[in-house]
Amino acid sequence: MSATFGVIVFPGSNCDHDAYHAMAHVMNAKTKFLWHKDTDLSDIDFLLIPGGFSYGDYLRSGAIARFSPIMQSVIEFAEKGGPVLGICNGFQILLEAGLLPGAMMHNQQLRFVCKQTHLRCETSDTLFTRNIEEGRVLQIPVAHGEGNYFTDEDQLKKLQDNDQIVFRYCDSQGKVTEEANFNGSVDNIAGICNPQRNILGMMPHPERAVEELIGSDDGKLIFESVLDELAVA
Repeated sequence: MSATFGVIVFPGSNCDHDAYHAMAHVMNAKTKFLWHKDTDLSDIDFLLIPGGFSYGDYLRSGAIARFSPIMQSVIEFAEKGGPVLGICNGFQILLEAGLLPGAMMHNQQLRFVCKQTHLRCETSDTLFTRNIEEGRVLQIPVAHGEGNYFTDEDQLKKLQDNDQIVFRYCDSQGKVTEEANFNGSVDNIAGICNPQRNILGMMPHPERAVEELIGSDDGKLIFESVLDELAVA
């Protein structure tokens, strides 16, 4: 039986249909929408929390969505080892829910940024990157105003020591530079996982990079990794 992917929809989500299209129509995976008031995840094998402006980003990004009814089920799902991918606002929600460490601040230049970026895969030791060799450069777009990832020195050292930094912003040659770090994230961080490695939060949008027609299909590598992982689980 094929795995079922659930795409969570909050009031204000605007990348939910992008995520659904990527999974259902490009990756040919069984996919369904989950409204933020749903709580039954018994038929879901993989959760995707998409980008957007949940609850209009009032208070701060992800802070209100964290209290939606579905989030307690998401936490229980994740704590049992269920795979969860949070993209952009989804990453912010995972941080607010305490499923990943750290916080998001406004971009360093205080401007919304929407552009193609380069990411370097820092580890193949996650179910999201099992098919991506360490050091490979991916081209994946971003679209955010609060993507400046921050954590304190102690937590940053833990992320580094535990190999939890999954993606870093880099240039096209894979060099991690200050110039490539357009939003000011600490240590050029673009994506991190939890110690158990079943939760990934990333600011770039892999669901918008699954077809060469729109600029890049590098995002497919992430979803292919997930599908391969679930096929052998």
